Amino acid sequence: MADVMEKGLKKIGVTVSKPILALITLVFGILVIAFPDFLAILVGIYFIIQGILLFLDYYEIKGKVQT
Repeated sequence: MADVMEKGLKKIGVTVSKPILALITLVFGILVIAFPDFLAILVGIYFIIQGILLFLDYYEIKGKVQT
């Protein structure tokens, strides 16, 4: 999923690092839960999980590069 977001952002000329992208998804997930709407909790949980996965992916790749 992160690759899809990165490709979409690159098409419009924006490059964002994975930690920043993960932080953005976490913030939007928390905002969606804080201001509930139709299916907001499910969407918020999705954003939070996606943000966590992005952070884990980033640190896993970073750990492999350093060793």
